[in-house]
Amino acid sequence: MGLAREQEIEIRAAPCFLPGEKVRATKHVKNDGTYPRREIGDVLVCKGEVGYVRDIGTFLQQFYIYAVEWVDSGTLVGMRAKELVSLDRTAPDTPSLEENAQ
Repeated sequence: MGLAREQEIEIRAAPCFLPGEKVRATKHVKNDGTYPRREIGDVLVCKGEVGYVRDIGTFLQQFYIYAVEWVDSGTLVGMRAKELVSLDRTAPDTPSLEENAQ
């Protein structure tokens, strides 16, 4: 395992979003077969849709998965950080809520 592979482990840093944070989808997300009772290829989340982070999990002990409840569609979908942007913070380099508490 080379150094480049080591840099891909997202969970070594704090999560980008916290539960309760208001977010917007940066792209359309389709069902890849993991969302129950929906056809593969169905759009689950539309680009620009607004939702709230409900929980944070991990995948393969490498990536954060954010459980986001989407207000318009009423769905709960697992999302990666690269698919979301915060609406509670004004700029991407604004310190996280945890850093502000210190």
